Amino acid sequence: MTVIHPSAIVDPKAVLDDSVHVGPYSIIGPDVTIGAGTRVGPHVVIEGHTTIGRDNVFYQFSSLGAPPQDKKYKGEPTRLEIGDRNTVREFCTFNTGTVQDAGVTRLGNDNWILAYVHLAHDCQVGSHTIFSNNATLAGHVHVGDHAILSGFAAVHQFCKIGAHAFVGMNASLSQDVPPFVLAGGTPIAARGINVEGLKRRGFSPEEIQGIRNAYKLVYKSGLTLEEAKAALAREEGDDPVAAPHIRALRTFLDGASRGIVR
Repeated sequence: MTVIHPSAIVDPKAVLDDSVHVGPYSIIGPDVTIGAGTRVGPHVVIEGHTTIGRDNVFYQFSSLGAPPQDKKYKGEPTRLEIGDRNTVREFCTFNTGTVQDAGVTRLGNDNWILAYVHLAHDCQVGSHTIFSNNATLAGHVHVGDHAILSGFAAVHQFCKIGAHAFVGMNASLSQDVPPFVLAGGTPIAARGINVEGLKRRGFSPEEIQGIRNAYKLVYKSGLTLEEAKAALAREEGDDPVAAPHIRALRTFLDGASRGIVR
């Protein structure tokens, strides 16, 4: 049965699975839905139109589903959606979306979100990501699966971070980071591909070499971005092992709206 601490305040209109645990002094609003096995620690506030999936763990003092920090927001019923099996540590803040975008802020599945992380309005975060302490996303940021943001990384609004990318500590990111790319330093720049991350996720040596060759076409060949994309298309046809990853890189580059880190 649902275990709700006597000091917690749960609106009777909230929908909680029978196996949800709610800790002391937490507050859950009327438009909140929480799935099976999720544990809400002490002093957590969950409000707004917020849907949370299964087997998540929320540590103390987080604020989820509060209105967006956007002057254009006029009280529209925008949403926050959180998937399954996420770990969210202390003092995290996730806001709902705005009608100027999709109207929803999303966090996927199996993410590891450390203390003081901020997900602003309309952010779309995939699955299996890691956000280290104080990583911060401005509004409308998209983050792909398996991406890693190091401590104190700050991401400008509308930026995109591709799957398997790595953003270094204290990064101030105002351009897009393509898939597989390791970005860091001051000023931030592309420093190679995220080889260690790819190895840990089971990429073969042949796949990694194909991704490395694609990286060189974009960053080391002296080609313009349009020329590099044409070269990638040829490389995709010549390297069937790495072709899906090269295609993912090309697709990302076609959609990059703020330019890419160099």
